[in-house]
Amino acid sequence: MAVFDLYSKRQKRIRGEVPDVYAYDELPKTLRVQIEYLIKQGLNPRGDLYAGRTHNTFSLIVNTLRKEYGVHRLAGNEYREIDPDKELFQFFEIEENIERCLDVVEISIRAVDKLTRSFDYCSYRRYDENADDVIEELNARFKENGVGYQFVDGEIIRIDSELVHKEAVKPAIRLLNTKDYAGPHEEFLSAYEHYRHGYNKEALNDCLKAFESTLKAICDKRGWTYKATDTAKALIDVCLSNGLIPPFWQQQMTSLRSLLESSIPTGRNKLSGHGQGAVPQEVPDYLTAYMLHMTASTLVFLTTAEKELQ
Repeated sequence: MAVFDLYSKRQKRIRGEVPDVYAYDELPKTLRVQIEYLIKQGLNPRGDLYAGRTHNTFSLIVNTLRKEYGVHRLAGNEYREIDPDKELFQFFEIEENIERCLDVVEISIRAVDKLTRSFDYCSYRRYDENADDVIEELNARFKENGVGYQFVDGEIIRIDSELVHKEAVKPAIRLLNTKDYAGPHEEFLSAYEHYRHGYNKEALNDCLKAFESTLKAICDKRGWTYKATDTAKALIDVCLSNGLIPPFWQQQMTSLRSLLESSIPTGRNKLSGHGQGAVPQEVPDYLTAYMLHMTASTLVFLTTAEKELQ
């Protein structure tokens, strides 16, 4: 599978007819069709060779969505049974709620990943790489269409900056995706999931949880003593006093401690951690995005420092 750089695409780039700002509230028809092809190719990469297994996978996807939405049919006549792939794609093509569309994408690509990695394809080469190809092209299609989502580590997450996503968010998810960091990995992905659904206060709370859990995980990994009730400030003290960052860097970077102490914890506490008073406090998207990106960069910094520590 590949994204072809067609003549028409090159001409659009020359004319400047390419999206420079991500959209989040709409999936263009072009993108929906491209995703349908990806799902079909991902679930049945050899045509009809494993059609029975493919049919069962589509049925599982459709029945899961029916149950979660509380409906007898996703699309079409409620009393007329149709093939599960047709029902899924009819729904995907007409559904106006983008979150439900992303449900289809997420659960289907998860199925592609599970199918291609768990099934014995015998002598057929590169089947184990099929899921990686599908995910890579899916993310390229999102970007190509100017839609600000990516499929990362089994979940659809919202992105605001391609550069920040590439340099901070993806490395953070990759570094945390180990047994040692299972807790902060889950909390960091949860922050993005809240952000995607507009639950900004919950996203900030999970940012702090991921930050503190990462510090605790580093302490556990290194055998450094801390109290179960320790918050970010005390955990930072433990990590720095045990040489997580070389002493000469701590001396040069005199603001490092205050930067760590005042960035994620303070942002969360000011915006969502305490009682908001009589007037509800709204947390704007741009501030939440900033906190998410700051958290990602900090987690990369901390986990990489631990990895490099002798």
